[in-house]
Amino acid sequence: MQNEALASRLGWAVWEYDFAKHGGAISSITITPKLIPTGGIILGGIVHVKVAPVGSGASVAFYALAAGDILETTAITALTLNSLHDVVPVYTAATSIRCTAHTQLTMVITGAALTAGKIAVGLAWGSTD
Repeated sequence: MQNEALASRLGWAVWEYDFAKHGGAISSITITPKLIPTGGIILGGIVHVKVAPVGSGASVAFYALAAGDILETTAITALTLNSLHDVVPVYTAATSIRCTAHTQLTMVITGAALTAGKIAVGLAWGSTD
């Protein structure tokens, strides 16, 4: 009997926002490189706060393709040192994100500028292509 299974294509993409590298102005900050290929499907992941962000009244969000599709706008008071946060995709078809192009991560800072912080975002992705 011939094997008809497709090759397994699973990956883990990790980006890191670092105030020392990216700054903290109210803006959208592109965090490169483009780690998820065209056709990749973001299945789930985690946000790890390595250095708590600082900025009175500031909020942050992360997205891959559309606003809030990874982490919805979150007040930095919730992003404490070494805390872990769920992302929007939770390993269900309804919340997964199909990437239509090679994909990077964007962080959006609102409310006030940041003056410190380091946040890692790890996303599990797969492909049926």
